Amino acid sequence: MYLVMFVLDNPDLLDQVLDAWEAIDVSGVTIVESSGINRRRLARQVGAMFMAGINRLMSGDVETHCTLLAIVKGESMVHACVEAAEKIVGDLNNPNSGILAAWPVPYVKGVPDPTQKPEGDR
Repeated sequence: MYLVMFVLDNPDLLDQVLDAWEAIDVSGVTIVESSGINRRRLARQVGAMFMAGINRLMSGDVETHCTLLAIVKGESMVHACVEAAEKIVGDLNNPNSGILAAWPVPYVKGVPDPTQKPEGDR
C-alpha cells in the first residue's frame, strides 16, 4: 500500500480530480483545506488583528489549496493517480499546478482491499 498526498493548487479543480481518481478506483480520499508558508508569513508580518480584516476584504482572493490524502494499492496506482491528476491540472512540474508525493505504508488497517468482495457478497 502507498499513501498519496496531492496538494492541489486550484481548489476549483477538486471535483474533477476526485472524479478522475474515482474512475481509476481510488476511494476513501480525505480532503483537507490547506495553505502555504507565504500566507503564514504574511499573517505574522501584518499581525493577527489586521489579518482578520484583510481576510474579510479579500474573502474570495485568499489563497487556499486542497490537500488530498489517499491509500492506494501498489506503485502502479500511484502512477495512475499522477496521470489522472495531470490530465486535469497539467504537468505537475509547472508552477501553480500542485505537488504530489507518495510513499510506502508498511501497515494499514481499516482500508478495504478492492480485490476482495465484502463478506455478505461471498
